[in-house]
Amino acid sequence: MKILKFICLFSVLSISCKVNEEKITDTPIPIEEVKYDQTGVLFPNYKGLVMAGYQGWFTAEGDGAGRGWHHYQKAGKFEPGFASIDFWPDVTEYSKTYPTAFKYQNGENAKVYSPYDEESVDLHFKWMKEHNIDGVYMQRFVSEVKGESGKKHFNKVLENALKASKKYGRAISIMYDLSGSTSADMAFIMKDWEELQTLFKIYDNKKNPTYLRHHGRPLLAIWGVGFNDGRKYTIADIRKLVDSIKGPTKKTSILLGVPYYWRTLTKDTENSTDLHTLIKTADVIMPWAVGRYDASTYTDVAGTTLPGDIAWCKTNKIDYAPLVFPGFSWGNLKNDKSLYNQIPRAKGDFLWQQIAGAKLSGAEALYVAMFDEVDEGTAIFKTKKEGQTPLNGDGKFVGIEPDLDSDFYLWLTGEGAKWFHGASGYSMQKPVRSK
Repeated sequence: MKILKFICLFSVLSISCKVNEEKITDTPIPIEEVKYDQTGVLFPNYKGLVMAGYQGWFTAEGDGAGRGWHHYQKAGKFEPGFASIDFWPDVTEYSKTYPTAFKYQNGENAKVYSPYDEESVDLHFKWMKEHNIDGVYMQRFVSEVKGESGKKHFNKVLENALKASKKYGRAISIMYDLSGSTSADMAFIMKDWEELQTLFKIYDNKKNPTYLRHHGRPLLAIWGVGFNDGRKYTIADIRKLVDSIKGPTKKTSILLGVPYYWRTLTKDTENSTDLHTLIKTADVIMPWAVGRYDASTYTDVAGTTLPGDIAWCKTNKIDYAPLVFPGFSWGNLKNDKSLYNQIPRAKGDFLWQQIAGAKLSGAEALYVAMFDEVDEGTAIFKTKKEGQTPLNGDGKFVGIEPDLDSDFYLWLTGEGAKWFHGASGYSMQKPVRSK
């Protein structure tokens, strides 16, 4: 009966969010409501928080990272016809920007930012605070940090973020992304994690009071566990890594990023019950939902998946953080114009549909993909509007809807965060922004 109740709920959620929208004020939830605990940390638990993923992998020519137009470029070029990004960042507020070979319709040069610059990361955390977003998971791509230049870059971005997180009272956690890894890389990850303790004192409550804890322990996220896409590491490899990180004293909590169909071991998931055994050793799981549904299929897909996942996790005493995303686009990344705006944002209707679905189904935390991911068009930070993007040869850049403010998706995510913090006045209907 409980599952049927959730299915009925999601049928209601499929109704257009444009009907009877409720006006919500922009009054923020004061940071004082999340108080420092007796150990001196600001975020002792993931529950009640809305966190975004932070790629931080972009670099610009001349930013000091020495990586050129990393993650902006394609085939070694960043010029019209050669770009991996679909959305163009709005750099109006950045104090340091970099000119590119792209131009706007009026001939003006188009610029981008680099997270290698402390002031750019500081601005991002300022936006998080202004919009009530609790914080971010700093992505640490194993395939990149194995190299000297990659480690230099990601350590600098992490340093920038740790400083900004304390300045603005935002939560921060590290997430290892295992894409492209092998079994041999598990030892590297363990060594790298230990190095980060030496460099940044992650476990030091005074040094890093805003580092996210869960059950009172520093939370480390490991993404890419149990997918059936031919990865060169095994579930057993991850089990050994988790055991090593936790250690005999279990001083670290673990979040595992798993496939969307992890519970049924179907579709995107390796058909092995070893995955369930591994998950039961973790503290939190986050299933990867990007591309698994759109607005029209959300009810059918998530209507049974989400409540079933939550029930399984409650039974097995594992915390659950569903993923939500604003839309999806990777036409430039894949050299396929049909993939521009592949999953439309619908002026935030799609994002709110997921936020409401998660909240009304009993989720206690959210993972938002992503804060700054302009390559796949899931970014919630400020980007250029449709009709205001640079020219891109015979291709284009996808802009956010022209009648929205550039910070709209930050604002809408923040409204979801206030709901998860316990604020009233929210429902399945997308809130309306008061001017």
